[in-house]
Amino acid sequence: MTDVEGEQQLDGATAHVGRPRASQQALLDAAAAVFVASGVDAPVRQIAEKAGVGVGTIYRHFPTRSELVVAVYRHQVEACADAGPRLLAESETPEVALRAWVALFVNFLVTKHGLAGALRAENTESDALHAYFVGRLVPVCGTLLDAASESVGAAPTADPYNVLKGIGNLCIGASHDPKYDASHLVQLLISGVLTRGAE
Repeated sequence: MTDVEGEQQLDGATAHVGRPRASQQALLDAAAAVFVASGVDAPVRQIAEKAGVGVGTIYRHFPTRSELVVAVYRHQVEACADAGPRLLAESETPEVALRAWVALFVNFLVTKHGLAGALRAENTESDALHAYFVGRLVPVCGTLLDAASESVGAAPTADPYNVLKGIGNLCIGASHDPKYDASHLVQLLISGVLTRGAE
């Protein structure tokens, strides 16, 4: 799936690529919180209560659970992507921005990336969603990685795709093991990328 204007077909349903309206954003935020706490099979009424809307409102926007899960997944990817430029503009240094963004990415993987697994289980086009995930987040990581490397006088030793892939591998199982601190290991990975590049 590519990030283009307009609409695309996803699992036979229309998935809007553009930014959701404010009311839909609130609904998607509520759904994401409920999915994290109770899983993607949580009752729709629970999401409606969290969002402060009626159940009918949710069904008007998202007629099926699969469409809602897809929308939440995309919404979370967009939030992660949008955070990159904002952190780069607001942080004290590019390295601080990179580390803050990586922390957000880890949180996404550990708490919300299970949405992708749920979509695979429902036989939706998970490959297309994965392509969307990669297409949106790899360029953001690349921009942050280049800026951070330049700020410490380093030449990047790993491309952004492999950095994100490495982070993803370090996050495997983290949501099920409270003793495993994936965030700490990921920050060590970033230190290694930047330090090796500076040698």
